[in-house]
Amino acid sequence: MDSDNFKIINVSKDSVTIEILDSAKFDDQFNIGSYIKIPYKNKENYFIIGIINDYKVKNLDAANPDGESLSNHFVINVQLIGSYGKEKEKFIFTRGSHGIPLPPSNGIELLSKDDYENIYGSSIKDSQRFTFSKLLQNGGIPVRCNGNKFFNKHFAIVGSTGSGKSHTVASVLQQAIKEKEEGFEGLNNSHIIIFDIHGEYQKAFPEGNHINSENIKLPYWLFDSDELSDLFIESSESNSHNQVSQFRFAVTQNKKKHNPLQAQEKIYFDSPFKFSIDEVINYIKNINSELINKKNSRIPEDKTGKKFLNRLPEYFNQEYSFDKTNGDFVKGPYTDDFERFILRLEATIKNPRLKFLFENVDNFSLESVLKQFLGYENKKANITVIDLSGIPFEVLSITVSLISRILFEYGYYYKKMLSERELCETPILLVYEEAHKYVPRSDLVKYRASKNAIERIAKEGRKYGVTLGIVSQRPSEISETIFSQCNNFLVMRLTNPDDQNYVKKLLPDTLADFTNQLSSLQAGEALVIGESIVLPSLIKINFPENEPESTDIPYLELWKQKWKDVDFDSVAKKWKL
Repeated sequence: MDSDNFKIINVSKDSVTIEILDSAKFDDQFNIGSYIKIPYKNKENYFIIGIINDYKVKNLDAANPDGESLSNHFVINVQLIGSYGKEKEKFIFTRGSHGIPLPPSNGIELLSKDDYENIYGSSIKDSQRFTFSKLLQNGGIPVRCNGNKFFNKHFAIVGSTGSGKSHTVASVLQQAIKEKEEGFEGLNNSHIIIFDIHGEYQKAFPEGNHINSENIKLPYWLFDSDELSDLFIESSESNSHNQVSQFRFAVTQNKKKHNPLQAQEKIYFDSPFKFSIDEVINYIKNINSELINKKNSRIPEDKTGKKFLNRLPEYFNQEYSFDKTNGDFVKGPYTDDFERFILRLEATIKNPRLKFLFENVDNFSLESVLKQFLGYENKKANITVIDLSGIPFEVLSITVSLISRILFEYGYYYKKMLSERELCETPILLVYEEAHKYVPRSDLVKYRASKNAIERIAKEGRKYGVTLGIVSQRPSEISETIFSQCNNFLVMRLTNPDDQNYVKKLLPDTLADFTNQLSSLQAGEALVIGESIVLPSLIKINFPENEPESTDIPYLELWKQKWKDVDFDSVAKKWKL
């Protein structure tokens, strides 16, 4: 740009104002969001980089001293974001800027394609480059991220309904499973698990490992204390503390019974060993109905005269009858206390919607459960899509909790197996679609299990090769603990002011104006922020090869068609299954 066509009229530590004297000479090159470079006056091949935030027309109807119209005269405000120059034969971009030491006499111009390549790619090794988008203002220019920093630091994809979140998730993950070193065919070593709450992603990953409520292996005996309590215990009942203590005791002892070859002192309530819920219920029923012979050392005794010196293991084996008419007997410590508890236990295990937790569980092992979720069972697969749409809402939290927890513990013990210097060979990414549904900013008991599990991964998972991808339309409603651990964000269209302000806090003050554009982004457009990218940028996400099942229904087009009959009998039959 020749100095006769512009004039720098103001410089501060983080912005510069440039007066354009004749916009007709620039062929509409300057747009809000465009990047420009401003050279140092006495430093060759060194520039300040800025983004055009806004512009205003100046003296629209005025004329210069020679009588010529100034209708093309305008002023642009440029936010300074960094410096860019040649160091040791290589162009390097550095975030941050402190103004312009000397206003240049000429040379202000838009960044060239080579400039963009240097800025976005020069600091990233070829082996670490990961690309899934292009610049929004310059559609042909790819935006390169550091793939290591994108996936090993937790990331979040947020945006309102219809902004293109599902397509973005599909595009990013499809690109991840395509990345390969040269010299081999077949699958790469990526291991991704998607918690698909609406059943959208099977279509996007046809070669993936697909799990739903019909084929999932999720045995109840893998549940930990919080998960079992959420499933069976009603915390608001007056004697819930007794329910918890006796249930914990029964489960622990039953695990010891069914795992005699294990070191008994190392079997705890939370240990991943098999136990029989039916036998535990027998125990609860027996202590709820037992009578104690007050004339015979207060030993429990059933109506046949059988004495129970230690209660176990006999109380596991069957339900006994006690003679309540014999005056020699009195109630035991828990007699008649667990009536409602027993009803809840039996109703839960007999609930047909929860059969995936209780049917055929003796045929499962911890190893087979892990292989199922990590894509090692039957056919190998990079991506496992867990369709949660068929999981009853009342157990959604503990289902997500259990899967998340055992995958974290897998990473933990895998790391323990390796030497201190060895890296995890099979890092895992857990992607939570509609994450606000099970990790909200809420203290309600029904979210406790999933929040505890996912927050632990957010805080500790990176050390053991387990990272998170959080996807949500309401970032302001997600657990702060989880969101604060995310280091990379893809922010799509957000219309809610609370969500916009939440994202604004993530940006440095010099780039906060970026959030003003969030409400006007089109589907598939996003603001990318974080450690994986050189500078925050407005991008257009590449379209996925296979789309998820999230296309908007064309209401008006369908309504215009001829009336269609519905097979209500089939719908009702499916509903009742």
